[in-house]
Formats: sequence, structure tokens, C-alpha cells
Amino acid sequence: MTPTHRALEWVNALTVALVARLTPAPDEDRDRGDVPGWVMITVMTAIVVIALLAVFREQVINAVQNAFQSVTGAG
Repeated sequence: MTPTHRALEWVNALTVALVARLTPAPDEDRDRGDVPGWVMITVMTAIVVIALLAVFREQVINAVQNAFQSVTGAG
């Protein structure tokens, strides 16, 4: 066997081992999500909304009242 054939066999064996290692087992729960990441996104979104409401409270109230008045026709 030539050194090239041995090298190719070694690369092939390494590739098979890596694919087997990185492929999840069929019984693993694939629906598990990154709960801490989603919690962090939710908390950060809530903080942004609270900050915007704190700064633009009057404008938000006026915009919502105008929207309701335009829908109900009481304006």
C-alpha cells in the first residue's frame, strides 16, 4: 500500500468519525431550544419597550387615542 493510499484511508476514517460524532442520535430531543437565549431576547425587548414608553409617553398616548377616534368616527 502506498503512502497516498494510507493517507486517503486515514482521511476517510477521520471524516467518518467526525460525521458520526457530529450527527445527533435518533433518540436525542431535537426540539430542545436555547431557552436562556429566548429569555434574554424577551427581557431585552421588554426593556426597550419600557424605555421607549418612558421617553415618548405623551406621543404614544396621543397616537393611540387618534387611532381609536379615527376607527370609531368619534373625532
